[in-house]
Amino acid sequence: MDDNKVIRQLIRVNLELEGFEVVTAADGAECLDVVHDVRPDVVTLDVVMPRLDGLRTAARLRADPRTAHLPLMIVSACTQHEVESGLDVGVDAFLSKPFEPGELVSIVRTLMGRERRREADPEPEEPEPAPVGREHE
Repeated sequence: MDDNKVIRQLIRVNLELEGFEVVTAADGAECLDVVHDVRPDVVTLDVVMPRLDGLRTAARLRADPRTAHLPLMIVSACTQHEVESGLDVGVDAFLSKPFEPGELVSIVRTLMGRERRREADPEPEEPEPAPVGREHE
Protein backbone atom coordinates (compact mmCIF):
# COMPACT_ATOMS: atom_id res chain seq x y z
CA MET A 1 0.00 0.00 0.00
CA ASP A 2 1.37 3.34 -1.06
CA ASP A 3 -0.31 6.45 -2.41
CA ASN A 4 2.61 7.03 -4.79
CA LYS A 5 2.03 5.05 -7.99
CA VAL A 6 5.77 4.92 -8.79
CA ILE A 7 6.58 3.39 -5.38
CA ARG A 8 3.74 0.87 -5.74
CA GLN A 9 5.15 -0.13 -9.14
CA LEU A 10 8.70 -0.35 -7.75
CA ILE A 11 7.58 -2.65 -4.94
CA ARG A 12 5.42 -4.71 -7.31
CA VAL A 13 8.11 -5.20 -9.97
CA ASN A 14 10.84 -6.12 -7.49
CA LEU A 15 8.69 -8.66 -5.71
CA GLU A 16 7.24 -10.12 -8.92
CA LEU A 17 10.76 -10.58 -10.31
CA GLU A 18 11.37 -12.84 -7.30
CA GLY A 19 8.22 -14.89 -7.97
CA PHE A 20 5.79 -13.20 -5.58
CA GLU A 21 2.22 -12.41 -6.60
CA VAL A 22 1.50 -8.78 -5.72
CA VAL A 23 -1.77 -6.89 -5.25
CA THR A 24 -1.59 -3.15 -4.61
CA ALA A 25 -3.70 -0.56 -2.84
CA ALA A 26 -3.48 3.24 -2.98
CA ASP A 27 -4.48 3.94 0.65
CA GLY A 28 -5.38 2.29 3.93
CA ALA A 29 -9.11 2.00 3.29
CA GLU A 30 -8.49 0.23 -0.03
CA CYS A 31 -5.83 -1.92 1.66
CA LEU A 32 -8.32 -3.22 4.23
CA ASP A 33 -10.71 -4.24 1.44
CA VAL A 34 -7.92 -5.93 -0.54
CA VAL A 35 -6.58 -7.80 2.51
CA HIS A 36 -9.98 -9.31 3.26
CA ASP A 37 -10.56 -10.27 -0.40
CA VAL A 38 -7.08 -11.58 -1.24
CA ARG A 39 -5.73 -12.91 2.10
CA PRO A 40 -2.08 -11.93 1.45
CA ASP A 41 0.95 -13.48 3.15
CA VAL A 42 2.55 -10.07 3.94
CA VAL A 43 1.36 -6.45 3.80
CA THR A 44 3.65 -3.48 3.12
CA LEU A 45 2.36 -0.12 4.33
CA ASP A 46 3.42 3.47 3.77
CA VAL A 47 2.84 5.72 6.79
CA VAL A 48 1.58 8.96 5.22
CA MET A 49 -1.56 8.12 3.26
CA PRO A 50 -4.86 9.76 2.36
CA ARG A 51 -8.08 8.60 4.04
CA LEU A 52 -6.42 6.06 6.38
CA ASP A 53 -2.69 6.18 7.13
CA GLY A 54 -0.41 3.16 7.42
CA LEU A 55 -0.23 3.11 11.23
CA ARG A 56 -4.02 3.23 11.64
CA THR A 57 -4.33 0.57 8.93
CA ALA A 58 -1.86 -1.61 10.86
CA ALA A 59 -3.82 -1.06 14.09
CA ARG A 60 -7.07 -2.12 12.39
CA LEU A 61 -5.43 -5.22 10.91
CA ARG A 62 -4.06 -6.16 14.35
CA ALA A 63 -7.47 -5.60 16.00
CA ASP A 64 -9.25 -7.97 13.58
CA PRO A 65 -8.90 -11.64 14.60
CA ARG A 66 -8.79 -12.64 10.91
CA THR A 67 -5.67 -10.54 10.30
CA ALA A 68 -4.15 -10.22 13.78
CA HIS A 69 -1.13 -12.38 12.88
CA LEU A 70 -0.64 -11.10 9.32
CA PRO A 71 2.97 -9.92 8.90
CA LEU A 72 3.07 -6.13 8.48
CA MET A 73 5.96 -4.10 7.13
CA ILE A 74 6.24 -0.31 7.03
CA VAL A 75 8.00 0.99 3.89
CA SER A 76 8.35 4.70 4.49
CA ALA A 77 10.75 7.52 5.24
CA CYS A 78 10.33 6.52 8.89
CA THR A 79 10.96 8.88 11.75
CA GLN A 80 11.85 7.47 15.18
CA HIS A 81 8.34 8.41 16.34
CA GLU A 82 6.78 6.43 13.46
CA VAL A 83 8.94 3.41 14.25
CA GLU A 84 7.91 3.57 17.91
CA SER A 85 4.25 4.04 16.96
CA GLY A 86 4.52 1.13 14.53
CA LEU A 87 5.99 -1.12 17.20
CA ASP A 88 3.17 -0.08 19.54
CA VAL A 89 0.53 -1.26 17.04
CA GLY A 90 2.40 -4.46 16.18
CA VAL A 91 4.25 -3.76 12.93
CA ASP A 92 6.81 -6.53 12.30
CA ALA A 93 9.40 -4.75 10.15
CA PHE A 94 10.47 -1.36 8.86
CA LEU A 95 12.23 -0.37 5.65
CA SER A 96 13.27 3.23 5.12
CA LYS A 97 12.77 4.97 1.79
CA PRO A 98 14.76 5.15 -0.36
CA PHE A 99 15.37 1.40 -0.11
CA GLU A 100 17.43 -1.23 -1.86
CA PRO A 101 15.18 -3.68 -3.76
CA GLY A 102 17.17 -6.64 -2.43
CA GLU A 103 16.50 -5.52 1.12
CA LEU A 104 12.75 -5.32 0.41
CA VAL A 105 12.74 -8.86 -0.97
CA SER A 106 14.82 -10.17 1.93
CA ILE A 107 12.53 -8.74 4.60
CA VAL A 108 9.39 -9.98 2.81
CA ARG A 109 10.90 -13.49 2.63
CA THR A 110 11.80 -13.36 6.34
CA LEU A 111 8.26 -12.32 7.26
CA MET A 112 6.71 -15.01 5.06
CA GLY A 113 8.94 -17.66 6.60
CA ARG A 114 7.99 -16.54 10.10
CA GLU A 115 4.27 -16.69 9.18
CA ARG A 116 4.62 -20.19 7.72
CA ARG A 117 6.38 -21.36 10.90
CA ARG A 118 3.59 -19.82 13.00
CA GLU A 119 0.93 -21.59 10.92
CA ALA A 120 2.77 -24.92 11.23
CA ASP A 121 3.28 -24.53 15.00
CA PRO A 122 0.64 -22.15 16.39
CA GLU A 123 2.00 -22.37 19.96
CA PRO A 124 2.83 -18.90 21.31
CA GLU A 125 6.53 -18.21 21.49
CA GLU A 126 8.85 -15.43 22.42
CA PRO A 127 8.51 -12.64 19.83
CA GLU A 128 11.41 -12.29 17.44
CA PRO A 129 12.96 -8.83 17.15
CA ALA A 130 11.53 -6.86 14.23
CA PRO A 131 13.79 -6.77 11.18
CA VAL A 132 14.67 -3.19 10.49
CA GLY A 133 16.00 -1.93 7.17
CA ARG A 134 18.98 0.36 6.97
CA GLU A 135 18.68 3.73 8.57
CA HIS A 136 17.63 6.61 6.35
CA GLU A 137 20.78 8.65 5.77
